[in-house]
Amino acid sequence: MDTDIKSAARGPRALTAELKAVIERFRRPSHRRAIWQLVNTVIPYLLLWFLMAQAMAISYWLVLPLAVVAAGLRVRIFIFMHDCGHGSFMRSKRANSIVGWITGLLTFTPYSHWTWEHAIHHRTSGNLNRRGKGDIWTMTVDEYLAASRWRRFAYRLLRNPAVLFAIAPTILFVVLERFPSREAGQRERVSVWLTDLALLLMAVFMSEIMGFKTWMLIELTLMLIAGGAGVWLFYVQHQFPDAYWSRQEDWDYTAAALQGSSFYKLPAVLRWFSGNIGFHHIHHLSPQIPNYHLQRCHDASPQLWRVPTLTLWSSFRSATLQLWDEQRQRLVGFRRLKSQRPR
Repeated sequence: MDTDIKSAARGPRALTAELKAVIERFRRPSHRRAIWQLVNTVIPYLLLWFLMAQAMAISYWLVLPLAVVAAGLRVRIFIFMHDCGHGSFMRSKRANSIVGWITGLLTFTPYSHWTWEHAIHHRTSGNLNRRGKGDIWTMTVDEYLAASRWRRFAYRLLRNPAVLFAIAPTILFVVLERFPSREAGQRERVSVWLTDLALLLMAVFMSEIMGFKTWMLIELTLMLIAGGAGVWLFYVQHQFPDAYWSRQEDWDYTAAALQGSSFYKLPAVLRWFSGNIGFHHIHHLSPQIPNYHLQRCHDASPQLWRVPTLTLWSSFRSATLQLWDEQRQRLVGFRRLKSQRPR
């Protein structure tokens, strides 16, 4: 990224009239596009579930290739729920609530509770003083060096790729999402309990149809693949070398969106499965833009091209970044601390 652009993004950055006009053009949801997305995603997902159940009668290994595709569709379904939470998938609030609740059920996510937490993430992304809600635990270098051995061990364990992208997502969707946050309101708490009840009934129903073992193996396989892919997408779009983090007094929403959210330049097929969430800088700039308008919005303004850009290959470097260095204003890995560790 050019130095002048990077410097500008570090401070308050007002949107130009041209960019505001572009954003406004793409904020209106389309029922036709939303319904077509549901048709071309949910129906194939349910069909793959049927085929996986049939394949289990022969061999679990026949399930795996089907599960990879089904997990991709599950990530896409999650994006639909995500858009509903922002009120951007369907035109009416009621339609968003209905679709959001159903897609949340398909992805083991309590819609209202998750929407509430995710809204906090949007309001605090890149703010060092407001970490801890709807984001991935990120410590600064100074915090890590001052932490106890147990806390450093816990942080290193969580940041281990095997834990972060395999074990943690499964625990998150199977266990943690079953309980409401202490800070959640009554509506959000009720959404968790209703979702848990619906999932229990769904598990009983599916077990009656195909057997509990078959249902559980397929569901856990999907959870592992889709959960890992989903967490990776969320992780890599906020955790890259020149990401934006700032203290409250200097934090700026626009700078956090354009500098702290990457443009994940994925191949077309992965853009489709991920619901265009790779245009994350635009999503954070204006969450009301539906996923099916994100690429068109990006293409409509050169101002949206000059942002942190990651390719599929370059994004893997993010897995080696664990700490925010406030002095250098960049994410660094544990290896940078060898000479700074306390005795």
